[in-house]
Amino acid sequence: MIDQNRIMERVSGSGTNGKGYAWAVSAGFNAALAAISVKLPLQQFLRYGMVLLFNVTMWACYVNSLKALSSLQATVTNFATNFISSGLAGFFFFRESLSFQWFAGAILIIIGVVILSNSSIEEKVNTD
Repeated sequence: MIDQNRIMERVSGSGTNGKGYAWAVSAGFNAALAAISVKLPLQQFLRYGMVLLFNVTMWACYVNSLKALSSLQATVTNFATNFISSGLAGFFFFRESLSFQWFAGAILIIIGVVILSNSSIEEKVNTD
C-alpha cells in the first residue's frame, strides 16, 4: 500500500525528484558526448576509449536517475537531452544542417518532457 503522506513529503521537501532529473540530463549529455567523440579527428583507439568512458558514465547516471524517477520519466528525459544536445553539437561543431522538422520535433520533445515531469506519475518512495 502506498503511503500518500510519504509521497508528499518526498515531492515537496527533499528535492530528490530534481536530483533525478539532473541525473537523467547528465545521462543524456554523456550519451551525446559518446556520439560526438566518434566524429573527432583523433586516433581510433582514443575515440573508442572515449565512447566507452562516456557510455559507462551515461549508464551510471541513468541508473542513479531511476532511483528518483519512474523509468518513463528517466528514459524520456535522457532521450530528449541526448537528441537535442547531439543535434546542436552537430550543427555548431561539425556544420551539419538542421531542418525545420528537426526544430519542430525538438520543441515537441521538450513540451512532452515538461508535461511528463508535471504529470501525476507516482513518485518512487525510498524505504530506507
